[in-house]
Amino acid sequence: MIAFNEADRIGDCIASLAFCDEVVVVDSHSTDATVDIARRMGAKVLQRPFDGFRSQKQFAIEQAAHDWVLCLDADERVDDTLRTAIEAERARGFAGAAGYRFARLSDYFGKFLRHGNAYPDRVLRLFDRRRGGWRGQREVHEAASVDGPVRTLRGDLIHYPYRSLEQQLLKTQRYARMMAEHDYARGKRATLGKLVLSPAWRFWRGYVLRGGFLDGWHGLVYAYVRANYVRQKTVMLWLLQNGQPITTSKP
Repeated sequence: MIAFNEADRIGDCIASLAFCDEVVVVDSHSTDATVDIARRMGAKVLQRPFDGFRSQKQFAIEQAAHDWVLCLDADERVDDTLRTAIEAERARGFAGAAGYRFARLSDYFGKFLRHGNAYPDRVLRLFDRRRGGWRGQREVHEAASVDGPVRTLRGDLIHYPYRSLEQQLLKTQRYARMMAEHDYARGKRATLGKLVLSPAWRFWRGYVLRGGFLDGWHGLVYAYVRANYVRQKTVMLWLLQNGQPITTSKP
C-alpha cells in the first residue's frame, strides 16, 4: 500500500491483511505516526517522494517478495468474506487467472453506500505482477491491468474515503485538476455542450438510473458532489484549452 499521514487508519488496514505473507508500505515521508505504526505492526516500510499515484503503486509492487500481490490504500480493509475467497484461490494456486476483481463498499459519513455510482465499484487489486501492474500514463484515477483472465471474487473491500466533507471537496478538486491536465496533454478538449450536460448526466445516471436515491440523503449528497467533480474537471479543461490558468502562480 502507499500512504501519507494515515496514522488514524493504517493500523486497521494492516490488521485486515494478517493472512498475507508480508505487508509492504511505501510512505511519502509522513509527518505523523504512520511509519511507526506500520513498522510496529510488522510491515516493511519504504519511503519515497510522491510523484503520482500510479507511479507510487507500481514502485510498491516491485518491492514485494512474491509475484502475487494484493494492493490496498490505507483507507481500505479486506472484509471476512473477501479474505475467505482470496485464501481459497491461494490454496488453488490462483489457477486459471491473471488477476481478481472485487466490489468496494464505501462509507459515506456514517452509512455504507450500496447503490448508485458508489457500488459495487469493482476494482482489480489482486494480480500476478509478472502479467500486469499499474500501467499507463495516468497518475490519477489509476487502475491496474493484467494480460490474461480476470475473475470476480465474493466479498467487499471496505473503504473509508473521507474524514470530512471539506476533505472530500479538496480531494475532488485536486483530482479534477490532475485529470484536466492529463486530458489536455492527450489532446482531449471540452465543449460547451459537455460543460452543461456532463455534470447533469453524472448526477442523473448515479442518483436515478442506478438507484442512488435508495441510499437516502447520503446518496443525494454523494451524487451532488460527484457531479460537481465532473463540472470542475470540464471547466478546468475548458480554461486550459483557452490559455487560462487553473492554479495560482507562486510569486
